Amino acid sequence: MPSWPDGGAAPSAATALQDEENGWRQRLGCGFVPVQSIFAKRLSDARVHLRDADLAAYIDAARVLCRLGRGPEPVLAFLEAWPQAAGRFGQDGLAAIMAWARGIGPTPNGDVLGGFFRALPALADALDGSARLKDYIDLLNAVARHTTVSIHGRHATYASHALPELIRVAPPHLKHVSLAGLRTWAEHGLRHDPHNPQRQADYFAMRSADSRAVFQDQRRGTSLRAHERRMDLYLRAFWNDAAPIIAYSEAFDHLRKPQPYTDDQGLHLPDLRDDRDGVSGLDQYRLILAHLAAHRRLSEPLIADNWSPFQRLCIEYFEDARIDTLVLRRFPGLRKTLLSLHPYPGEHDCDSARESCIRHRLTMLSRAILDPDCDYGNPLLREFVGRFHDRLIRGDSSTQEMAALATEYLVLSRLPSDNLPKIHFADSEIPYRDDNRHLWRFIDLDEDQEEAEVRAPEIPAAPGITHHYPEWDYAAGDYLPDHVTLHEHLHPRGLAEEITRLLEKNAVLARRLTRILDQIKPQGRDRLRRQEDGAELDLDWALRSWIDYRCRHTADARINQDIRHAERDVAVSLLLDLSASLADPIGGAGDRTVLSLAQEAVTLLAWAIDRLGDPFAIAGFHSNTRHEARIWHIKGFSEAWNDDVRARLAALRAGYSTRMGVALRHAGRALSQIRKDKRLLLVLTDGQPADVDVSDPEFLIADARQAVRELERQGVTCHCISLDIRSDEYVQRIFGRHFSVIDRIERLPERLPEIFLTITS
Repeated sequence: MPSWPDGGAAPSAATALQDEENGWRQRLGCGFVPVQSIFAKRLSDARVHLRDADLAAYIDAARVLCRLGRGPEPVLAFLEAWPQAAGRFGQDGLAAIMAWARGIGPTPNGDVLGGFFRALPALADALDGSARLKDYIDLLNAVARHTTVSIHGRHATYASHALPELIRVAPPHLKHVSLAGLRTWAEHGLRHDPHNPQRQADYFAMRSADSRAVFQDQRRGTSLRAHERRMDLYLRAFWNDAAPIIAYSEAFDHLRKPQPYTDDQGLHLPDLRDDRDGVSGLDQYRLILAHLAAHRRLSEPLIADNWSPFQRLCIEYFEDARIDTLVLRRFPGLRKTLLSLHPYPGEHDCDSARESCIRHRLTMLSRAILDPDCDYGNPLLREFVGRFHDRLIRGDSSTQEMAALATEYLVLSRLPSDNLPKIHFADSEIPYRDDNRHLWRFIDLDEDQEEAEVRAPEIPAAPGITHHYPEWDYAAGDYLPDHVTLHEHLHPRGLAEEITRLLEKNAVLARRLTRILDQIKPQGRDRLRRQEDGAELDLDWALRSWIDYRCRHTADARINQDIRHAERDVAVSLLLDLSASLADPIGGAGDRTVLSLAQEAVTLLAWAIDRLGDPFAIAGFHSNTRHEARIWHIKGFSEAWNDDVRARLAALRAGYSTRMGVALRHAGRALSQIRKDKRLLLVLTDGQPADVDVSDPEFLIADARQAVRELERQGVTCHCISLDIRSDEYVQRIFGRHFSVIDRIERLPERLPEIFLTITS
């Protein structure tokens, strides 16, 4: 028998370990060859993370999975993943997982177990607790219950298309959204396209635009959209910069996290910012805007082809430090926020023998430049910090100066290990800085673009402007963000003479309207009596006050009168339903259609409003699914009632469907900007809201009602003039008391101006 240097203890220990492994292997009782081949390694890893009691529960759970009849994949995934997740979920979490696995294993959805267990470590990082794990499992059960298809006539059940996608997608995205937000996002997916499994799979895999839009709306943090106006005012007031602020999303970029940047289109900022290091998301947005605005004002582009990648990186750090220093000189109050967000790496955190430390050195240099209390001892770093500030004190600093200084620093500090593939990134991310794309020009790229411009034929710009609007989902009690695409176009021109002929045809009605207009039109000045201060004395009330005084009664001090210039304080926007039903002929009226009568009525109304002097706009709308809602610009508030407007009005055409809510939001947004006491949105329609892609008739009615409520909060009154004699069923639900129904369509040209004058008199 061979002797061992340590007295024979090693063979005994090895034998004990082997016996223990065999005991665990027998307790597992799983005959799958792949499981047997890796069991020893998995057991060794589990001993590091689990106590004896937890180890026994771990093996027992694997034995249950082995006997579910789903093959070795769930067992292999569980054996690898659970030791990493056990510290977060504990025994309660394991019990909840195994109860769910026993329930779903025998069903057609049992194939998702492998994917679920592979995602466990990421899920543990996101959820942190067995209670939240149980809520997550409840969500999986709900999705499985709603998306598993059973065909009773064939006695067949088909697995859910959505559940495996949710299990794959949810764990990494739970870092950006709460569990309640994830449930709201999932409920949207379950409600829409319930009979189209492939579309549901695309939704839960976040391949569809709707899915991404709803998910972004549920994310945690400070939203740029909610504070966009404040940020725009901040940029204009403090930096005299009117560049647009454009949001981009960080939710779906996993390989390379995007950074803020500036280009010819504007300033690009992340759409959401979490509080970080004690700095609120709003303060982070202010600092990002300050950094970008200073870059736009003070930085000069360099020719990138003249510098190596290392030199460009070094120049960017020096230029960013110059910009930050100048920002702090102008706004010292930003110093605390800036230093809170700027990393403070340890001087010896990076091992230059094993990894590239170039980013680590540059981050230390940037910190030392901005923080006078920084205590780095590197003599080269301290020398260049001094030289940097000397140049700024002289006042001759520029991007070119920083490039020269950065190149010199790189030459003196360069190490052979800077070329190693492993780069030290820890504590080198500066979250408020941009990616500096504006700092570089590429000669080759510019030449290629010039050649392409010479060779490429001229392509006309796409007509119209595209807008995205939400829609109200009454079942969820929430908005579907960016759900409708609205294309705004200038209406084609017709013959203005046709509108002139319509006015001549209705000359008798026009004369009657003229008499009404003369009665309600302001007649120059109004006298305001009984004023404490005024332009002249009101003799009647002055005499009464004198009598009261002489009788030892309390005299009324309101003995003056003033003159006020009378004017109507009304702005009107007329919104025309141009759906296909307006092309229907009117019985007993020859070849006349509803559209021709509407055209005639709008002509008279526009003529009357112009006579009154009220600012007004005219637009038409129709839709062909939520992707092709269209609004046709006929007259804007700043345009006069002239031949151009009349020519557009003469060319009205009807077609497609009536998606009313998005048209109300768009027209109301322009009207709400007009400074008038009374802002009226008139809607002329002949039917209830409907579209070819909406099967629930209540959906678009509820959305239109919500749009009316939104506009009321903005001070816009919506009034509907309906040509549908059955409209009482829905129009009152949308507009409340603000509606009129014209029973006899042929009287529309007469009734429309009268209704307007009654509302605004």
